[in-house]
Amino acid sequence: MVIMSEKTIKVTQVRSVIGGTKKQKATIKALGLGRPNHKVEIKDNACTRGQIRLVQHLVKVEDQ
Repeated sequence: MVIMSEKTIKVTQVRSVIGGTKKQKATIKALGLGRPNHKVEIKDNACTRGQIRLVQHLVKVEDQ
């Protein structure tokens, strides 16, 4: 059985969600972020890319 490693991306929150909409705040929380300069490594798939697109002005993305 061959297990392929999934591609991941590093996401860093660079701006606060203060003043943002409820949807933006919920998306930041769903990505595992919550405060500026917080970093997470998540799977790179269509779902997470869509979430990142909603809050692209609040985060920085680094491909692996």
